[in-house]
Amino acid sequence: MLTAALFDFDGTLVDTTELIYQSLKHATGEVLGRDDISREVLMQNVGQPMPRQMELIDPEHVAALLESYRAYNEREHETFIRDFPNVDTSLARLRDAGVKVVVVTSKSRTAVEMALESFPALRHVTDTFVTMEDTTEHKPNPEPLWKGLELLGDVPREKAAYIGDSPHDVAAAKAAGLRSVGVSWGAFSEEALRAASPGHLVPDLDAAVDVLLTL
Repeated sequence: MLTAALFDFDGTLVDTTELIYQSLKHATGEVLGRDDISREVLMQNVGQPMPRQMELIDPEHVAALLESYRAYNEREHETFIRDFPNVDTSLARLRDAGVKVVVVTSKSRTAVEMALESFPALRHVTDTFVTMEDTTEHKPNPEPLWKGLELLGDVPREKAAYIGDSPHDVAAAKAAGLRSVGVSWGAFSEEALRAASPGHLVPDLDAAVDVLLTL
């Protein structure tokens, strides 16, 4: 049986997909004067830290893009952020079964705290958080996932799984030696997730918990 379930945050536990897209669209429009970048292109690197996403969009304007993104994201946070149904009760099922729940995200700690102000129940069903500032390497590198296991007291890799909505999450789980569970309700299509070959692919969080409790 698993000892730990590590979860991505954006697009997995909190519906931030539209918030991220609108913030990226605003930043690239304001800083680069571009409104021709498709949603697919803007969102293709979601799951990596925002500085890296901006570098991939335009390496010469990273600082300005980040400033524009963050200002818009904070201003419009409550307009676009949404919850996924039954997240707290689903995670509570894991906690009740003795499985530790860790959030491992490329999001900054400030941005995570802002989201938790909107959905405070998440604080009560998670054991700890690993954010962008906690590691020097980031997904799809395995270091953030290993940090999550370390914070739980060095849980063995074979006793843990990582659950996320991005191909980067699947790649990180594989690199870390963890079971991988892809979730199809986030920013990436089921087709994109299948191409990453997760160990399991599920349509909702309750189904993810069902899988985790059998591993």
